[in-house]
Amino acid sequence: MTENNSSVSAKRRTYALIMKALMWLALFISCSLVAFLAVYVLARGLPNISWELLSTKPSYLRETIGILPDILNTLYILIATLAVVLPLGVGAAVYLNEYAKNKRLVAAIEYASETLSGIPSIIYGLVGMLFFCQFLGMRTSLLAGALTLVVMNLPTVIRTTQESLKTVPQSFREGAFALGAGRWRVIRTVVLPSSVDGIVTGCILSVGRIIGESAALLFTAGFAHALNGFFEGLSSSGATLTVALYVYAKEQGEFGVAFAIAAILMLLTLIINLSADLAGRYFKRRRDT
Repeated sequence: MTENNSSVSAKRRTYALIMKALMWLALFISCSLVAFLAVYVLARGLPNISWELLSTKPSYLRETIGILPDILNTLYILIATLAVVLPLGVGAAVYLNEYAKNKRLVAAIEYASETLSGIPSIIYGLVGMLFFCQFLGMRTSLLAGALTLVVMNLPTVIRTTQESLKTVPQSFREGAFALGAGRWRVIRTVVLPSSVDGIVTGCILSVGRIIGESAALLFTAGFAHALNGFFEGLSSSGATLTVALYVYAKEQGEFGVAFAIAAILMLLTLIINLSADLAGRYFKRRRDT
């Protein structure tokens, strides 16, 4: 009996060592791929970044390349998208979590949101081109691209806000109701402040997806490198940084500029992820205190 127990224990230890080794191997491969990609892009991109590249627009007469219009177009489309998707997403999440009484309807909407979040972005671009650009007559413009990104990011904002609202203890709501507060006042003064960390984190992650999107914008926003103001830019065609990367690398063969844009986008992504983590920790500490 003792020999059998010893044999079983040896097999378990061997199995545990093998699984631990496989997990360490998977971790090493994942970290190595991320490190290689980051170092390769930054090593090839950072030397090509200059003040002239960042502060000028393309000039075919002087044969110079500048990405200032692309930076501004990215900023314009980011502001326009967030101005629409945040009220819609947070409002929908509040309704589903605090007001909706039909559980089947809530489950159907949640299922639809999860399905929408898994659809490839190229399909959003095709639908956005047909609906916003052609059916609504917006033509190829930053506004059409922003509205397409609203549809893309709406499920993400709704789900992250919902999950954050669900973390608020029910006793908070019951205590506020006991003091005579109405439902909206409870939501505004108790629920939303208690869940603001998850809401902010979801918004920052949406910013990362907006900045990194290219497939949908190829169909809806266009390729122009024109330097425009905010309102004029929204109504006209324009290339964001990701679209400009595609154009310079695929169409014009300017791989130095393409790697410079890639390095900028990678740094922005790192900053956004770090900001999301810091914002989540800050609001969590503030809520706990």
